[in-house]
Amino acid sequence: MGILETSAILVSISALFSFLNYKFLKLPTSIGLMLIALLMSLVLIGLNALGIDAESWADSVLGSVEFDETLLQGMLSFLLFAGALHVNLDDLRSQKWVIGTLASVGVLVSTILIGGAMYLVLDWMGAPLPLLYCLLFGALISPTDPIAVLGILKQAKVPKSLETKIAGESLFNDGVGVVVFLVLSGIAFRGREPALGPILLLFAQEAIGGALLGLVLGYAVYHMLKQVNNYQVEVLLTLALVMGGYALARWLHVSGPIAMVVAGLLIGNHGRAFAMSDTTREHLDTFWELMDEILNTVLFVLIGLEVLVLTFSGEYLAAGLVAIPLVLLARLVTVGSIVGLLRLGRSFSPRVVRILTWGGLRGGISIALALSLPAGPERDLLVAVTYVVVVFSILVQGLTVGHLVAGQKS
Repeated sequence: MGILETSAILVSISALFSFLNYKFLKLPTSIGLMLIALLMSLVLIGLNALGIDAESWADSVLGSVEFDETLLQGMLSFLLFAGALHVNLDDLRSQKWVIGTLASVGVLVSTILIGGAMYLVLDWMGAPLPLLYCLLFGALISPTDPIAVLGILKQAKVPKSLETKIAGESLFNDGVGVVVFLVLSGIAFRGREPALGPILLLFAQEAIGGALLGLVLGYAVYHMLKQVNNYQVEVLLTLALVMGGYALARWLHVSGPIAMVVAGLLIGNHGRAFAMSDTTREHLDTFWELMDEILNTVLFVLIGLEVLVLTFSGEYLAAGLVAIPLVLLARLVTVGSIVGLLRLGRSFSPRVVRILTWGGLRGGISIALALSLPAGPERDLLVAVTYVVVVFSILVQGLTVGHLVAGQKS
């Protein structure tokens, strides 16, 4: 099946599910779409078990979609740029220490805590996994993806400072998490030396290089925008920045996600304030909001349908259910420790640790990274465990975090 047919089917399914969610379920869009897709997948599996071959068509559609490639090399650049475009740089600066520490130290500490705990628990369960694979799981599951919950936080009238912490952390820890994952996978599968020096050098190349590239490309496009007063050309320039910039980051072996976040922040703040007319701002916002909505819709439908092509067993499901509290506990310890230290010099809302812990959702990036691992029984186990954690995170945490933040005072 060609890319056009596959895209047409996925967009059509996404549109239908969006209608059903809007008309009947009335859940937040991402959560509702994923729930409907997951239920449809389970129905197809059930029909297949009864001897009705309803699953083969779905397998043929999903089999032509490389989820990890589609997200990591396609959707991610657009989603991160669109997300950064609407983050106020002044708000981000006011929370820079919290966001920076959670997105860097937080990801590293969470990776070690989750990796070590999974190594011990899986060994105790009789399904031992090498420590490096467990650390890879820690790296891919540590980045938060609060796309599905930001709408709920706004409806619950969360303090602006808390919303900035969650949005800012997610934008940067996606990039840091991918870099940590790449470093560990390089050691595990490409024979890189597991010495501190080369690891720090690779980390610096990816992270700092990505930030510098985003800054250079963002400023280049910013100066081009200042010389144009035509919204069609200006929207096209931002589209070229995202597509060409991400491709260039891959060629230079620097972090594309971090580059897109930095570029998006620059265009969304300096570009919006000094290089665009009101007409351009309106069209640019509309274009990227629509792009963000469409890609998120397709992404969460894909997550729900992905269960059709995953390898599941009772052992894998049990490991996934055990991983859920471990991931949450690691998040609680990490956030609690960082907030506890930063509280020595600044004040926080009373329930900020609980909200950041429960509101730190895992999403499609985690699944995509797991699917990018080399084929083998270790990969099958990690993909299944990751899927269970992500589904719980989006459906359970995403649907209940609104109650947790209700009544939170700034």
